[in-house]
Amino acid sequence: MATLYSNEHLALQEEFGTTRMGALMDQGIAHDALSDDEIAFISSRDLFFLSTVDPEGMPTVSYKGGPVGFVKVLDTNTLVFPGYDGNGMFYSLGNIVGQSKVGLLFIDFETPHRLRVQGSARYERQHALMSEYPEAKYLVFVTVSKIWQNCPRYIHTYKRVTTSKYVPGVCEVTPIPAWKRIDIVQDAISAEDQIRAASEGLIDFPSYEAKVKAGEA
Repeated sequence: MATLYSNEHLALQEEFGTTRMGALMDQGIAHDALSDDEIAFISSRDLFFLSTVDPEGMPTVSYKGGPVGFVKVLDTNTLVFPGYDGNGMFYSLGNIVGQSKVGLLFIDFETPHRLRVQGSARYERQHALMSEYPEAKYLVFVTVSKIWQNCPRYIHTYKRVTTSKYVPGVCEVTPIPAWKRIDIVQDAISAEDQIRAASEGLIDFPSYEAKVKAGEA
């Protein structure tokens, strides 16, 4: 199994006296196939954090949320998750198409626990699994290369309150996000969204910011 480390990692482990621990993580704890417990943990999550890199190596991290189990484990080396309606930048997806390398961080904030997954990803707009994801625009398939569990000691304990109303299936009709009601974005969104925004009432940017601060966006 390939190492997690570069020469820079190894030099820092030497400097801080963690060489043995680093080797144990690399060759004894990190692994390349999901266990039954890890599959169950991923399947129980309704959020994760996705890391990608651009052509210059600049990283970005994106929050991904959905219904419980929206990340499906297809086998011990393959995950799939949906891409829902976003802001139109396709920043993470563009990085996936261009560079493919990804990192996924799954966290349980109520019973502190986290799992890290690294691999390569691709996206598909037409696939049989699309039928299992209402309102998904595309699917991302991740080929897993490394998995390891991190110590949860610095994870703050938070209690889950409710599922976002924007997750497909929560409401009878998924609401239009508040940012699509901002007056200055109307020419940049679809005709269908313009009609929905107008029916709910347009707002200016300061009003949108106020909604964000109040947790109403």
